[in-house]
Amino acid sequence: MSFYAIDHVPISIYGVLDLSRIIFSTLFGIIVLDEQVTVFSTLGFFFVLAGLAILQLYPVIKQKHSGSPDTYEDERVNKRFLIMILVSCLLNAVSGCLDKVYTKEINSSQLQFWYMLYLVIFYGLYFLVKKLKISSTVWKNGWIWLLSILFYVADRALFIANEDPSSKLMIMTLIKQSACIVSILAGKFIFKEKHIGYKLFCAGVVLLGIFFGSIG
Repeated sequence: MSFYAIDHVPISIYGVLDLSRIIFSTLFGIIVLDEQVTVFSTLGFFFVLAGLAILQLYPVIKQKHSGSPDTYEDERVNKRFLIMILVSCLLNAVSGCLDKVYTKEINSSQLQFWYMLYLVIFYGLYFLVKKLKISSTVWKNGWIWLLSILFYVADRALFIANEDPSSKLMIMTLIKQSACIVSILAGKFIFKEKHIGYKLFCAGVVLLGIFFGSIG
């Protein structure tokens, strides 16, 4: 769902909407893992909600004030893709919660091995069912190799963090989402997306929430 949505949504907006997984991770941390909520983590939670709300509402408000039906139209997210992003974030939060549960019984290396093995099996079945062919040029694409290495390193670091009994799902999710700044800047300098200022403001509100959540 996330790969399909990102193909139809500006990367800078996707990066901020992806922060909504914090909401789901917080709920799973409280309900499933029995993590304690503090005043600071609650404050951070509401800042994150505020940042996401502003991201969705601001383009619509700006359009109404401008009087032009085309103003900011390209920045609004189709409801179908918005739902797909939110469902993706929900499933990612479930995955993060399960990671924390599993590392109580197996070590991080074992978890990553089975995770990557099942990914190969599931995607292999998907390609068979869809009768898709892998282009021979993909093996020569250096960006694919770089992406694969980054995925491996990122997941390795995450699984090691999950293995630490003192780590909390809520806090780890908050810290991870600071990567939205990279998505917004990529939207500006690589994909030449517009209206980066208000997206950075929204991300700033979210990052303030992440800061409060981390010290809580």
